[in-house]
Amino acid sequence: MTNTRPKIVTITARDGTELAAAVYMPQGAGPFPALFAASPYRFDNNILAASPQFLWRETGPIDWYMTQGYAYVHLDVRGSGRSGGHFGFLDRKEQEDLYDAIEWVGAQPWSNGRVGGIGQSYYCMLQWFMGAQNPPALKCLGAHDGLADPYRANCYNGGIPGDFFPGYWWYQNRFINRFPAEGPAREQETDLTAMMAAHPLYDDFWKERCAREVQDQIKVPIYCSGVWSKMFIHVRGVIDGYRNAQGPKKMRMSGAPNAWGAAAEFANVEFHEKVLLPFYDHYLKGLKTEYEDRPPVQYAVRGSQIMRSAQTWPPENVRYERWLLNANPSASVTSLNDGGLAKESPAGEAATSYDYPNPGWVAGVVGFGPQGPASGFDPVRRVLTFTSAPLASDLEIAGPIKMELFASSSATNTDFFIKVSDQFPQAGEDRAKGVNPFAEVVSRGWLRASHRAIDPARSTEMEPYHPHDREEPINPGQIYKFEISIEPMAYLFKQGHRIRLEIVNGDSPVSEQLWPHFYRPDKTGRDTIHHSVEHPSSLILPVSGG
Repeated sequence: MTNTRPKIVTITARDGTELAAAVYMPQGAGPFPALFAASPYRFDNNILAASPQFLWRETGPIDWYMTQGYAYVHLDVRGSGRSGGHFGFLDRKEQEDLYDAIEWVGAQPWSNGRVGGIGQSYYCMLQWFMGAQNPPALKCLGAHDGLADPYRANCYNGGIPGDFFPGYWWYQNRFINRFPAEGPAREQETDLTAMMAAHPLYDDFWKERCAREVQDQIKVPIYCSGVWSKMFIHVRGVIDGYRNAQGPKKMRMSGAPNAWGAAAEFANVEFHEKVLLPFYDHYLKGLKTEYEDRPPVQYAVRGSQIMRSAQTWPPENVRYERWLLNANPSASVTSLNDGGLAKESPAGEAATSYDYPNPGWVAGVVGFGPQGPASGFDPVRRVLTFTSAPLASDLEIAGPIKMELFASSSATNTDFFIKVSDQFPQAGEDRAKGVNPFAEVVSRGWLRASHRAIDPARSTEMEPYHPHDREEPINPGQIYKFEISIEPMAYLFKQGHRIRLEIVNGDSPVSEQLWPHFYRPDKTGRDTIHHSVEHPSSLILPVSGG
């Protein structure tokens, strides 16, 4: 909650649009460095507590930064809050407004001429564009937890339309603009749902809004930080920002358990005091701080309490290990098939098929447990699984993950939703009852079969890049090799646990929280996963030496 009353100012953009901003000033005569944040969530809501009820705050602790001698400027992007114009969702006008506003801040009499970017999620998404334009007053970016490629990061994961941005996100954004905590109501006429539906391929609409295309133009110092649990949406953007930016740069990935934990972390003063303030103090105040001594990369290892340092991402000590799918039962989980996963594929059936939609699916691809509705939802019972034997020792991974999938379908198109999970040991009596063991989803990947084309110029051995600029139907019954990039991750599979791979053609709001993909009525047929010597479907993991 922000207790300080800001001064509301008007900034005139280059096309004459009047933009509104809230300026929060510290005590004293100045001049002061400024932190600059911009979003469509309107600064009138800053008087609310930054709680899970209001995830879209994501400003960081404004009042606390003022006590540290920083001015804080919060811009309502055009078409939102008190700003004029039409909301265009990261369009060119919105990007240019950032340049104009930053230069306005740097020219104010109370400013020392040094401006830094701040903020999580949408605020971070805009920081990539701030940096790519290199306004003279911008001196650094604290880019935390923000995607850089909206097409591939949830709007169309793997070419599959997602529901978060055109559905939940746009509904709640319009809602908080209509009913702010204070200030005038604002109606946003933009039909974001229709805009996104009109662009199912990666065309000029998406290229204009893709910061990944311009991250290599960022020259100012940047601290890229993120949260592994946001693999649905933001993780790859943070990593791409670190790898693509051309100025001084460092990266930190934390292990907050979920989106709610990630929001709480960024609202917490302790996080800013330990992580971001030394960065800002160094580049905006010219102070010598411990930020200078931090390694280039720091990352939490999920599944443990370990925080590691590295000189590069992925870490320099990674080796890539191939795990082959097979049809031999693991006898450890109840699923459509209960297949196996091993470094050497044993003899057995050469393929595994399933028909869809499955009659037991209730919410997306999720069905009920062994006792029906009374036993609750079971996310894995009615999907394909390929599970390893219990691990003989700990297995730590850090880096990109890849799926090489040989598959065929009775249809001319199909979808692949891939999950890599950590399956925990289970008591024998529970297994006998058919209750599935506890599992933690480690990472996810997606691909629509008709989007299987790969751009060799932008791909690496472990990170296939799909251009998504055309659809190429598949021939029913023909076997294809699909290369699927799984979201990068650092995780510790402990001794006695199992690695589990889950494959199906959809997901569910039960298992995906805010980020599901609706199951289409025209998705009917049979898909076959091939795992023979000739067609060795496999999961490739980045095994780290620690």
